Parts: sequence; structure tokens; C-alpha cells
Amino acid sequence: MGKTTGHRLTVISVVVIITIKLTTAAGATVATLRPKQRHLDSGYHKGQSPLTIKMNFTQTESIIKNIIREISQECVNKGHTVSETLVAFMVKAVVLNPKHGFNVDRNLTKEDINTLIKLCVINLLNPKSPSLDTIKMQVYFDMNYTTREQFLEEHRRVLESRMQPVIREITDSRAQIKEEFENLYHKIVLTILLRSGLGSPSDLSVVREATAAVQSVFPQAELGTFLALAKGDKERQLMELTMISTGIRLFNKEYCKGGKGIDDLPAILTKAIPQTSKTIERDIHNTSEYINKYTSILHHILTLEQKQDKITPGLLNLMKQSLINVRQLESFLHIILLDVKNSASQVETYVKELNSYLETINFTVENKTAVPTAQVYPQFIHLAQLWNYLQEEMVLLSVYSNVATSLGSFSKVHTNIFTDSVMNPLLKGIEITNDLTRMSSCSEKVVVAVVKEYTSVEWLFPDNTTNFDKLVLECRGFCPVTLCKYEGLLLRGNRDIGIAKYQNYYYAFASKEDAYAFAEEADKYVTSISEIARVNPELIQLLELYNQFTSITPQRKDSRRYIHKAIVKCESETQTDTHFIEKNIVKSYEWNEWELRRKAVKLRPANTNQVRWFKLCTPTTGIPGWLAWLWNEKTNCSYQSGSYIGRPAEIIIKYCYC
Repeated sequence: MGKTTGHRLTVISVVVIITIKLTTAAGATVATLRPKQRHLDSGYHKGQSPLTIKMNFTQTESIIKNIIREISQECVNKGHTVSETLVAFMVKAVVLNPKHGFNVDRNLTKEDINTLIKLCVINLLNPKSPSLDTIKMQVYFDMNYTTREQFLEEHRRVLESRMQPVIREITDSRAQIKEEFENLYHKIVLTILLRSGLGSPSDLSVVREATAAVQSVFPQAELGTFLALAKGDKERQLMELTMISTGIRLFNKEYCKGGKGIDDLPAILTKAIPQTSKTIERDIHNTSEYINKYTSILHHILTLEQKQDKITPGLLNLMKQSLINVRQLESFLHIILLDVKNSASQVETYVKELNSYLETINFTVENKTAVPTAQVYPQFIHLAQLWNYLQEEMVLLSVYSNVATSLGSFSKVHTNIFTDSVMNPLLKGIEITNDLTRMSSCSEKVVVAVVKEYTSVEWLFPDNTTNFDKLVLECRGFCPVTLCKYEGLLLRGNRDIGIAKYQNYYYAFASKEDAYAFAEEADKYVTSISEIARVNPELIQLLELYNQFTSITPQRKDSRRYIHKAIVKCESETQTDTHFIEKNIVKSYEWNEWELRRKAVKLRPANTNQVRWFKLCTPTTGIPGWLAWLWNEKTNCSYQSGSYIGRPAEIIIKYCYC
């Protein structure tokens, strides 16, 4: 249990290993917790040997495991089973919360550790906490969802590891008698069948069809040659046999010559993907309704200062937690929906290529008794690869659907608290608006002349920033001012108002007044965001506050994988020199054609000239004509019509037509 906890804390990065230094004071175990320190210092402390540092780290890890184990056991004793990752996150959240009074600069006594355990158990077993629901949702998503590339890589690795024992039996076989050869061949067929995923090995008709496909490529008589190969060559040949025989079976299925036990994956995926997308979109719509209701009530009560006697401060705080919960659910559902749409695009491409290869193979083998293997085997391999991709898309779609369904179970508490009987009085006289409507009503831009005195903040607008829409906003686009001013109120920032660039980070605001307030005290609001996140730890992942809380980091941070920097447009001008190359005057240069002819005539006497005739067609009419040249090859001069004319060959061309 302890080893598993340590592994999860490191890999998933939900909680860092809290640095604990053991000392002895009056017979009590004391410890120092440093929540922001990710690892122990790499250098040696004064007076400490490497062995001492290693022992301290081991003792630190041991105590953390004991605390987590004791919290988990307390929850089990009260009838609730919680994951160790969730417990570890809660330990970190309790320590970070300033309300609990854990000073990271002083030693914690045994009584402090008991208090820590007690607070964690209370928070983990609170049945009316939307905040706990959100944390559970984040932990679940972090442990069960990953990027498409990572999932496919892991999926292929798992399948290959499951096949390794069977493949090892084949490659290590030393068959000598007929019965052993038959058993080995049967194992090869079953391995190919399992690897292809085309039917069940318990179905005899499927096995017979797979055997026929393998025999057409790899007869049993060639087993001797196969056994003589090296182990690596055997594995490669098994893989090639799998792909070719799979392609053969798929081709036979398409043209009704077999295909027993093979599902019609293109048809299944074509039907399942729209259904999955529709289900997720419906969940997003339902979640958005809660978001609009909670946001409208909180915006009316807090920002418009419309106090209502029907809502207590405690209920108001629960509504803020509920808004955070549904915002997080909406964010996760949008991520999954984007992946489902990407999967739909991939499936469409694969199906088109699959049909194209089937037609090509049919054209290749149609009405032919024999076809060269070099011509048809590569096409069967490509066909099998495409089918394998469709199988992976099927698995991906199943994972997306399961994760999206499970996320809804972590958004139930707020519906039990804010029932219709509670919400209807609060909504009376309030117009329910969505984010787009709210932003359009507050779209007046920031006046640069008003904020230009605050030089620490740079303002970006669509007309002066080429990649304005691609800028990644801090707090995931929520307004930092309303978040701080109203202690957790989430309002979408409006890019059209203007984006503030502060310390190389970009912020959007819900209104022009909020933008002015941020420009005046930017550092104050940035610091306040961290303080609010300490009280509401679920905001750390929702708002992606990874820079402020490096010790609590989710596994997936793809939204910040590619950060765009602002490309600002500005007025500029430049002057090109009129003569940017040095003057170089050649006094012997001559441009006059007749002067060049005159010089050419003086070069050689006329009696050494030779006559040449060239027959050609005129470039315009195509009529044959005769071009007469009296040519002197040495002097490059010519006679024409009895007159002596000097001509440089590269300059003068003359035509004479007869």
C-alpha cells in the first residue's frame, strides 16, 4: 500500500512528497512541512553526509505514507472507501489552507499531525460539499483520462505484453516429430487469430477460416524453415503473417467469401460516434443551464449588490462551490467532445482508405489464377493496418463514453442542495443569461489613455495584435478581478474589451471597470488569486494555476502545451538608399550599335570572309526564306547584298528573304 502511494504521488503529481525532518523534542515526534518544495535539496546541508540526507528522505516518505494510511483507515471505519490519491491531495489541500493555521515555517507536533488527520477525514466524509465533489472529479479525470497518443501507445503495449507468453512458446519451440509440428502450427494460427481480433478462438468456423488464410500464405510444410530462423526473425515473420492473413480475411468478407466472426467496424463506428457526441453535447447543455442559473444569481447578488434575505452566507458559499463544480464538469466534457470529434475525422479517413484498398486488391486479383506475392501482399498488409486503426478507434470511443458518463456522478451534491424549491425564490426577478449575452452587454473597450500611466501593464487589442485570438489567457479566461473581489465568483473575461499583458501573462476581464482596477493594482490581484486558491483547492486545476502551485499539478496540461506569444503590430518606416552599390564607371563602354559595327569593319580585310546560307521560316508567317550571311568566323564580320558590314555575332541578327 505504501509503495503504491509513493508511486502515485510521483507519477500523477497530485501531491508532492512533503518534506519532513524528524527530530526529537521532549520525547515527541515533530516534523517540518514544506508544501511548496518539490524535492529535497540536491546539495548537502552543512554538517550532513549523503547517508544522513537519504535517511531523512526515507523517514519523510514513511511518515507521509503512515498519515495517508491512517486517514484511509479512518474513512473505512466510518463506512467510506477513498483512494490514496484522493487522500494525498486532501492532505496537501488542508496544509495549504490558511484557515487551518498550519505554519510551514514551524515544526509540527504530534498533536498537529492528529489535527491534520482529523481535518482530512472531516473533509473527505462531508456529504454536502460541492468542493469535495469537484476534487473527486479532478482526481478521477487525472487518473482515467490521457491524451489520444499516450492512450494508444499504452493500449498497444498492453496488447503486445499479453501476447508475449504465447509468442515465446512459438519462438522457443523445438518441434521434431509430426505431432509436435501440428501442435506448433495450431498455436501459430491461434496466435494470429488472437492478434488480429477477428473472431473468437472458441468458434470452430472462425478457426477453420483463419487456418485457411494462414495456409494460403504459410503452409505447414514451411515450419522447418521457420524454426531455423533466429528468434527476432521469427517474431517479425509472425507479425507479417498476422497482417497478411488478416488482410485476406477482410478481403474475403467484403466480397462475401468468408468473414465469419468479423464485425462491421465502419458501420458500427459510423453509428456510435454521432450517438456519443450527441450524449456529451446533451450533458454539456444540461451543465450550462446550471452554470447560467448559478452565475446569474451570484452576479445579481454580489456585483449588483442586490442583497437578498433568502440566501445566507453559508448558502452563498455553497453556490460558489457549485458553480466551480459545474464549470469543471463543463471543461472536462468539452475536452472529451473535442477528442470524439477528432476520432470521427480519423474514422472517416480510415474508411475511405479501406474502401480504396479493397477496390485496388479486387482489381489486382480479379479473374486471375495467380498473382505475384510482391504485388498483392503489401496491399493486404495496408488493409490490415487500417482495420487495426479502426479497432483502436473503437476502444477509444468506449473510453471516452465511460469517462464522460462517470464524470456526471461527481456533480450530484449541488443538485441535492439547490433543488427547485430553493432555486425558484432566488431566481425570482432575475434574468438568466449565458456567457455570450453577458459579454455582449459589457463590450466597451478599454481606453488606453486612461491606463497608459500604469506602465507595468501592456494592453493588446485585435487591431494591434495579429494572433489575438490564439493568446492563452490566465485563469482559463475567467476575470481575475471578480474572482478576487467576490472570493471565488467565476465570470468569463471578454477579449473584446482588451487583454492585459502583465509579467508575460495575459488576462481578460468581465468589464471595462474590472480592467481599470487590474491595471491599477495588478500585483495585488495576482497575489490574491493564489490566496483564494488555497481556500478553494479545486480552483488550482480548473484555473490552471500551475505556476503558483508547482506542487499540485495534474497529469494532463495539454491546453498549455503550445503557448502563443503576442505579435504586436506597430507603425514603422525605413529608407532605402538610392545607390546602395558603389559607382563603377567603365569609360570604354559603348552602347551605340553602329559604332560597334564601324569598329568591327576595321578589324579584318574583306577578302578573308566566307559566305554561309541558312534556310528558315519566318516567325510570323512560317514562309520559307533564305538568310544569306557573308561570314568571317575569325573577325565576326559579315557581307550582305554586296556591302561589307561589321557585326558582333552576339548583338546583331539580320534576316534576308528571297
